[in-house]
Amino acid sequence: MSEHPAPEHHPTSRRRLRACHECDWVMALPPLQPGQQACCIRCGGVLAKRNALPVQRCLALAISASIALIAAISFPFIRFSVRGIGNQIEVTQTATEMLAQHQPIVALMVLMAVFVLPALYLMAAVWVQISLLLPHRLPWSRTIARMLGHITPWMMADVFIVGTMVSLIKIAGLAEVSLGVSFWAFIAYALLLLATTLSLDSDWLWFSLSGGEPSAPEGIHTGATAASQNLAGCHTCGLIGRLDERGHGTCERCGEKLHARKPRSLQYSWALLLTAAVLYIPANLYPIMYTTSLGSSDPNTIIGGVIYLASHGSWPVAIVIFVASVLVPIGKMLALAWLCLVAPRAPGMRSSTRTRLYRLTEFIGRWSMVDVFVVAILTALIRAGALMSVSPGPAALAFACVVILTMVAAMCFDPRLLWDEVSSAKIKGSDASIYDNQGRTP
Repeated sequence: MSEHPAPEHHPTSRRRLRACHECDWVMALPPLQPGQQACCIRCGGVLAKRNALPVQRCLALAISASIALIAAISFPFIRFSVRGIGNQIEVTQTATEMLAQHQPIVALMVLMAVFVLPALYLMAAVWVQISLLLPHRLPWSRTIARMLGHITPWMMADVFIVGTMVSLIKIAGLAEVSLGVSFWAFIAYALLLLATTLSLDSDWLWFSLSGGEPSAPEGIHTGATAASQNLAGCHTCGLIGRLDERGHGTCERCGEKLHARKPRSLQYSWALLLTAAVLYIPANLYPIMYTTSLGSSDPNTIIGGVIYLASHGSWPVAIVIFVASVLVPIGKMLALAWLCLVAPRAPGMRSSTRTRLYRLTEFIGRWSMVDVFVVAILTALIRAGALMSVSPGPAALAFACVVILTMVAAMCFDPRLLWDEVSSAKIKGSDASIYDNQGRTP
């Protein structure tokens, strides 16, 4: 059992101040019990959550997920056979076969999103949680803890599972398919990885790593924005820090860079969105894969694949592909473009609604990788020469780049811009408090 108490019960604890990452409103965190979370009173964003036995829970899940990953890459994944000719693959061949098919960038994306980054995340989680259980912190614990939050959005093992299911449905009527031990181990790995990310209590983690929480800057007002007080909240550990005259600073606790607003947020978002929009054209015009059957090769576009599945009665799969590969990328680009347009003129224009739209676009963007994973799985699995085979088309790279670019565009966009000019409570009002340099109300 860890001897580190939760922040609310530490002998020197105090009401800790936080600035919402989405609307910049300064609040004091209330005491939290296990299973509770604190949300922003202005926009509803989650500020902190509390888990029971955070070290033990996260450590157990991370170790279990690591064991499942080792099993998933050590045994056969899927086997198919048609007319006496078959092929059996391991799950890592979904990346290596794309490399053999002269798609190194797509192969790297699959390898990083499904295997490398999740493995790094699990090792980092184990390292940090063990560090908390020891009397003295392991080296680089804070640096590794910072890395956890940056890796999380790029882990796509759960999306890969959906891509696997779609691939199996596509070939179920053409060949005999059998599932290996690795298939079930990979499902366990994806679920345990998701549970590990959800079990990580970052607020408690940083409080324990630092042996407490540094005092807030003197004279902070709650019920006002941090930027109006020349302050910024750290996106990694949550601590509020003072900014210099240029609006920049460094977090005292974790060392992360602080900014009043993300530098050139709208410019970066527009540039990435326009690039994604240009690449989306060849992603739909060119074939995403070629299917060879009895010596005849047929190109398949994204829309063509949806039509093929629908015409053969696989309506649920057709709908999944259509939503993930057509509606989601288009909807995300349009939503982000609209947010970039209204951000400079947001006063009184339903900022809370637009913030919810931003959360939705940030959440759904990664699921568009389903089609890329389907191509990678089918390319590795169906290798029966002229009888039946699948190879990636030029649209695979273009579409993968569209997904990555829209994800980065969403990360570059600063949702606090939607709230900057919205009328707020006055600092010297009944709903605001002033904290001294020890974090106490006068």
